Amino acid sequence: MAAEAISRVVKEKRFWIASFLVAWAAALQGHMMWMQRQDAFKQKFSKDDEYDDPS
Repeated sequence: MAAEAISRVVKEKRFWIASFLVAWAAALQGHMMWMQRQDAFKQKFSKDDEYDDPS
């Protein structure tokens, strides 16, 4: 009975769309966190005046 319900959910298009959106949002969040780390590293170790001005 549970196997039938699972197979029915897997066959539904809404399940795959929702799964894609969740995976895309997680990837976007991970990418933004990575970009923030890169910017923090550049600010910490940069010798240019590009990142010295906080405004």
